[in-house]
Amino acid sequence: MKRTFLLLLTGIVLAVAMPTAAQGPPLLPEETVAALAEELSGELAKRNLELLAQYHRMRGSRQFRAAAEFIAARAREYGLAGVEILQFPADGKLFYGTQRSRPAWDAEFAELWEVREERGRRVRIERLASFDAMPVSLAQDSESAAVTAELVDCGEGTRETDYAGKDVRGKICLVAAQPGAAMPLAVERFGAAGLISYAQNQRQAWWGENRNLVRWGHLDSFTPTKTFAFMVSPGRAATLRERLARGEQIVLEANVNAGRRPGFYDVVTATIPGADVRREEEIVFSCHLDHQRPGANDNASGCATILEVGRTLAKLIREGRLPRPARTLRFIWPPEIEGTMALLNARPELAARFVAVVHMDMVGGGPETKAVFHVTRSPMSLPTFVNDVAEAFAEFVNEQSYQFATTGRAAYPLVAREGGKEPLAARLAPFSMGSDHQVYADSSWAIPAIYLNDWPDRYIHTNFDSPANIDPTKLLRAGFIGAASGYFLARFAPEDEAAVLAVLERGRLRRLAAALQMSAAVPPPEAEILKREAVRYEASLVMSLERFLPLTPQRAKALEQIPQLASLLGIAGEGAGAAGPGAFVFRRSGEKKGPMSVFGYDYFADHCAARNVCDPRLLRFQGLWGAGSEYAYEVLNFADGIRTAQQIRDAVSAAYGPVPLELVVEYLQALEAIGVVERVQ
Repeated sequence: MKRTFLLLLTGIVLAVAMPTAAQGPPLLPEETVAALAEELSGELAKRNLELLAQYHRMRGSRQFRAAAEFIAARAREYGLAGVEILQFPADGKLFYGTQRSRPAWDAEFAELWEVREERGRRVRIERLASFDAMPVSLAQDSESAAVTAELVDCGEGTRETDYAGKDVRGKICLVAAQPGAAMPLAVERFGAAGLISYAQNQRQAWWGENRNLVRWGHLDSFTPTKTFAFMVSPGRAATLRERLARGEQIVLEANVNAGRRPGFYDVVTATIPGADVRREEEIVFSCHLDHQRPGANDNASGCATILEVGRTLAKLIREGRLPRPARTLRFIWPPEIEGTMALLNARPELAARFVAVVHMDMVGGGPETKAVFHVTRSPMSLPTFVNDVAEAFAEFVNEQSYQFATTGRAAYPLVAREGGKEPLAARLAPFSMGSDHQVYADSSWAIPAIYLNDWPDRYIHTNFDSPANIDPTKLLRAGFIGAASGYFLARFAPEDEAAVLAVLERGRLRRLAAALQMSAAVPPPEAEILKREAVRYEASLVMSLERFLPLTPQRAKALEQIPQLASLLGIAGEGAGAAGPGAFVFRRSGEKKGPMSVFGYDYFADHCAARNVCDPRLLRFQGLWGAGSEYAYEVLNFADGIRTAQQIRDAVSAAYGPVPLELVVEYLQALEAIGVVERVQ
């Protein structure tokens, strides 16, 4: 057995290390790959991105509508069919599954000035913020105000001690926290008139280095308390704090014309119709259109890239250079998460057609952003071969772009004339949360999603997320991976099955190598569980082809071979049966569809207070490879009416690191208390 195990490891290493370039493009015919590579344009994608970045694209706003109309006009110009802007009411009261709709928010004007009294009249000294010049300087969901008041340094702004000995009533608080986090104490408790925040950007290696970054700020979308908040850079805030510390009085004049109102989620959609009886099945290209201006990488990049994919595929099909695929290709430009939630809940007949999604959120970051490109898988609760298709094309682009960077020659360099020539070096990544893909993959719909994304990006959610930092070559390569993956899935037919099974086998070797490495970091009983779940996952990947094609003898044979991996990995058996609470079985009640935490709203927190179940320990748990929110997402996804709580615990432990069974049971019971799941055994 030991010798067999060593041979398996050797095979894994050799297979994973084996280059793919000599084998030519994967899955698609060479002429199809050549046509995509020739027609896709990173420069055209960037031109459209530059236009989108001119809009301050807040949900329900007039500028979001203008951006939506721009996308719709371009889609019609490019020959896409069925172009329309769907509207879903959003008033702060309506629910779309677990998403409470947020009212529309518009801003017309906002300025912040330092002023002082000179000879009995007020004189403006310096403008600290202007919505017209930099829309990100006004926090989202600010309300109209005309205030002249002293500035008070309130530290972080989220602790009562930050206000000890300070009179902030009617004044403006300078805080380090996000406005929404500081508002309950500063405004509601202690009576401040408004806020100025210098909240830092999301933590990564470059956190805090650039003192001129102004971060996108947010207030609560649902609070009845009306206030305003301006955002300033850390450098500006440091100067203000130093002056206040010296005892200077700083008086500010804030004028804001903004506010919430009942409105609509606008969702642009268009199609390339399929060719035959499978046209009712749809492959979706998704992104999110909303963001502050400029919001270039996040997420004008994804919006412009799927638009370029649509243009390319429509043109090549129209000219007869590509066969029309069997399945329909659909393109969707919604507000992030909340627009997708509205679409899937309000249009169930449409959602029922979706068989796979290619989601793009941040796909154009150039070298200045320090971005790393990822091809991210669906969660372990949703095993799907779809991700292996995307990984195959990503590895192809990695190899081709590396060859070109090192030798100046490659069959498919995928380089834009106005872009860089660096290799792509896309990372093949496990599931992570943070965009619309997590809505599609939620067990309410279980739609497999390929997630193409940059992380980190040191300019995300700041005024520096500008078109100047976008690389047309990166847009071209992301567009190629997405277009090739989506087009292959749309045309996937029985004659393609052998190639897909070969791709799955190659990915299996890489994943098992990773599982073996991870198993060394946990105790032997947990290592046994991890390896068992890894083998089970591989079998489920093969079975996932049935969503596209009926079972074939070739696939059945592939399934028969997978259990042999268990013995090769040294797995003794199926493991101990469940007992006590571990034997409980839960399933979703079906009444509220979607994840528990959506956009600007937490369904779980909002519904659990009256039932005293608001603080399950799982939400605070930190595993070896995951955090509480990830465990919670997958626990709910695995609650399928078949798995026991013990089996759910084992599955999430294999994904994110060992977690105590009682934490999983406690969270499931909390979900039961608020009617999200029901116990069936």
